[in-house]
Amino acid sequence: MLKPLVALVASALFALPAFTIAQYPVGRIQTDKGEILFYLYPQTPNHQASFIRLANAHYFDSLTFNRVIKNFVAQGGCPDTPEGFAGSPYNLAPEFNDSLRHVYGAVGAGRDDNPEKLSAGCQLYIVANKNGLPRLDGNYTVYGQVIKGMDVVEAIVSVPTDSLDAPLVPITLHVDVVEMTAAQLAGYGFPVK
Repeated sequence: MLKPLVALVASALFALPAFTIAQYPVGRIQTDKGEILFYLYPQTPNHQASFIRLANAHYFDSLTFNRVIKNFVAQGGCPDTPEGFAGSPYNLAPEFNDSLRHVYGAVGAGRDDNPEKLSAGCQLYIVANKNGLPRLDGNYTVYGQVIKGMDVVEAIVSVPTDSLDAPLVPITLHVDVVEMTAAQLAGYGFPVK
């Protein structure tokens, strides 16, 4: 009598839908100065998808932080040249969002002076000004927020540079995407709404 009951309970349990925990994409940049983790905002779906696509293709792994300015930004991920962003694989339409501001640790998409304010698909920068950079709001797309590694960003923007703000010793990138739960993000002080 007990065996049929156990079999019935077991079959009922296996018939229940699997419980899944939501996962959120987080950009990870590994450098010789340390690791940077940043949440990728779903409010900027094209920029989020572009970053994930390029990271999964290992696009960034041969590139560097090519422009670093203390109290401004650490910028990289694009074959930037004095001629502009001609080396970017594509451009993206801006995804400005009033709730996503250029606060300390914001991750944004670089661009040249094009009138449509198109982002260079591969270009990224991290705001390294503790007061934020509100003058960039509405001009450059913010698509992420650093949740770990601002000490690494500060170390990067503090290195000696040349007249074009490029580090004298290149800071190479290894970029990928990891998945985190809301609880893991909260552990970094970043609650997901």
